[in-house]
Amino acid sequence: MVIVAPSILSADFTRLYDEIKAVTDAGAEWLHIDVMDGHFVPNITIGPVVVENIRKKTSLFLDCHLMIEHPEKYIDAFIKAGADLITIHSESIPEPLVVIRQIKKSGAKAGISINPETSFEKIRDLIPEVDLVLIMSVHPGFSGQKFIDDVIPKLKQASEVIKKTKKQIYLQIDGGINDQNAGLVKSNGANVLVAASFIFKNKDYRTAINQLKEA
Repeated sequence: MVIVAPSILSADFTRLYDEIKAVTDAGAEWLHIDVMDGHFVPNITIGPVVVENIRKKTSLFLDCHLMIEHPEKYIDAFIKAGADLITIHSESIPEPLVVIRQIKKSGAKAGISINPETSFEKIRDLIPEVDLVLIMSVHPGFSGQKFIDDVIPKLKQASEVIKKTKKQIYLQIDGGINDQNAGLVKSNGANVLVAASFIFKNKDYRTAINQLKEA
């Protein structure tokens, strides 16, 4: 089963509740929340207060992607706000496993992510410890970027390692996902597809989500 996780990075923030309700009605099961600090990535987005208010308005699975420096300082705040899963970047801290364990101990699911230029080997040994592996298929920071094909081998490697663990570990891909490449990433093991502009720039959210699921 493939999960489509609309990223609110491309949503209309002046009517965020309406946007969340619309993707929920259109069949979304997860909501992907990109948290950026202007340091680890050049953009700045939202923090725990917004997540807390989103949680009050939806029962969707909240998938919080922390693209920030020193994520360990904010884990408790995001979990308290209602995050179901927190993904950290392997590039953002020297000891990702410490933060992964911190997330799990605090009661949320934990994910690990790598940027397009980062070697897969950086996360290989961490995979058995997490609930989700996120392969970035664009350079993080802004929505609407073109999918980077070079990440496909990493996706395949991650899928193979996940299978060997015999655990339920999600394999997520994020960046430039649309109906033209959804089939490719799914055939290489991805089972959670994050999409921002492809969904929120589409006049019909249900059609966009179904196109990703059926590709």
